[in-house]
Amino acid sequence: MSTAQILHDTPFGTLALTASAGGLTRVRFGAADVESTSEPRARAVLDLARRELDAYADGTLRRFTVPVDLGRVGGEHRTILETLTDEIGHGATTTYGALAVRLGLTSDGPRRVGAAMARNPVLVVVPCHRVVGADGRLVGYAGGTEAKRALLDLESRDRAGQLTLGV
Repeated sequence: MSTAQILHDTPFGTLALTASAGGLTRVRFGAADVESTSEPRARAVLDLARRELDAYADGTLRRFTVPVDLGRVGGEHRTILETLTDEIGHGATTTYGALAVRLGLTSDGPRRVGAAMARNPVLVVVPCHRVVGADGRLVGYAGGTEAKRALLDLESRDRAGQLTLGV
């Protein structure tokens, strides 16, 4: 599978973006070695992702439309990530436990949700930053708690005040 990669600077950090012709396959914080390719469909996905990330950072985009390719994420983890994306909207948060209940994961549910969040390959666009600890603390984010706070604050800008969560 041919992919394309770019680095993209945002107000919440530098993101390394990777895409296939089918969609974004990876979004990670921090600079990375980027291989250049001329795969036109993958480049088109990256161009759309870059525009949407900029609009998101400006506060003018509330829902990403760039396609996401979770082809390498299987089973339960994929279901958890898709449910998170579909059901926990811009400016909202949920807890690991509440998402587990929503999915009917009764046996060790919060831990299973946490494992899926930890393996989320497409940060920001698949919004695992919207999942917080049961007590509201910002825990378990690959980009670090400062990035998680910045993303949640960004999403709450148009609401009365900032999100009030423990740190």
